[in-house]
Amino acid sequence: MTYSVAVSGASGYAGGEILRLLAAHPDIEIRTVTAHSNAGQPLVQHQPHLRSLSHLTLQDTTPEILAGHDIVVLALPHGQSGQYTDALGETALVIDAGADHRLTASDAWDAFYGGTFHEPWTYGVPELLVGGAKQREALRGATRIAAPGCNASTVSLSLAPGVAAGVIDAGDIVSVLAVGPSGAGKSLKTNLLGSEILGTANPYAVGGTHRHIPEIRQALAAASGRPSTDESIRISFTPVIVPMARGILATSTAPISEGVSDAEIRAAWESAYGDETFVQLLPAGEFPRTADVLGANTALMGLAIDRAANRVTVVTAVDNLVKGTAGAAVQSMNLALGLPEDRALSVNGVAP
Repeated sequence: MTYSVAVSGASGYAGGEILRLLAAHPDIEIRTVTAHSNAGQPLVQHQPHLRSLSHLTLQDTTPEILAGHDIVVLALPHGQSGQYTDALGETALVIDAGADHRLTASDAWDAFYGGTFHEPWTYGVPELLVGGAKQREALRGATRIAAPGCNASTVSLSLAPGVAAGVIDAGDIVSVLAVGPSGAGKSLKTNLLGSEILGTANPYAVGGTHRHIPEIRQALAAASGRPSTDESIRISFTPVIVPMARGILATSTAPISEGVSDAEIRAAWESAYGDETFVQLLPAGEFPRTADVLGANTALMGLAIDRAANRVTVVTAVDNLVKGTAGAAVQSMNLALGLPEDRALSVNGVAP
C-alpha cells in the first residue's frame, strides 16, 4: 500500500529533512507541501537539495489543503500546530514535529510556552524506556504522534536507563549540550547569523529557562514509573550554540546511587540499548563525535563512571535534524503503520 502524505512547514529545516527521508520511502507518496509566506513558490527554491521533489510547489497551509491525505506531518513553529490538528480529525495519522502535543501537564506548558494547551499525543521516541517496556509499544497503531524536541530526546535517551534501573540519582542531573543552530529553525535571527556564531560558543536559555526541560523531566519520570509531575526529578540544563550546522553533543551527569557497582551501572545501559538499531552504546572508554552521526538516524553514546566525583557521565551525539526530529518522526510513523521500523532510515552517517 502507498500512503499519501502532506507536509506543512516544508520550506523550513525540519520540514525539509522530513521530506528528504520520505522521498526515499517506498511506501510513501509526497503529494502536498505547504508553507506560509513562501506559498506559491517552487519547493526547490527553498530546498534545492531535494531534486527528486522539484515538481512540487508550496501551497498555503490550510486545513482544507492538508485534509484528504493518509498522513499529515506538521513541521511548524511551537504554538501553531494546534489550530490545524483540531481540524484534521478525519486524517488517519497526524504527526506533529512541534511542541504543541508533547507535554502532559498544562501548567508546564503555561510556564515554558504559553498560549492554548492541547492534549498530549503519543510521544515519538521508540527506544525510550517507559516503566518496564519501550515507547515503541505505544506507537504501534498510533494515530496521533508528537515528535520529540531534539535536545529533550537526546538527554532523555542518555539518562533513562540509569533512572529506570535506579543506579543514578535523578534529583541532581546536569546536562550541557553543544548544539548546531539549525535546531532553532530557519527564521532570520541576528544571534544565529554566521558572523555571530563562527569562531565562538554561545550559551542560551541558561538557568532553567529552556523549553525542553519539562519534556525531559516528563520522559525520565515515565522511565522511572513516576507521575509526569514528580518534582524529585531535577535537571540543570545548559545548551551552547557552536559553529556547526547540524548536531548535538550532550554531556549529562548524575550522582551514582548508594551501593551500586560499576558493572551494574554499565549493565543498565547495555540492557536498555543492546538490541537497538538506532541507539548504540559504544565500548567502554569510547565517546562519540557529532561528525559520526551526520545524516544518520543514530544516537551514539559513551558512558563513563567517575568514582572520584561519584557521578555517571553519558556523552551522546545525534544529528538534531534526523534522530532529533525528522528521523524520530519517520521511525514512529513506520511503527504506527505496521511497517519495518527502519524503513527509509540509515545508521550510516556522512563523512568527512
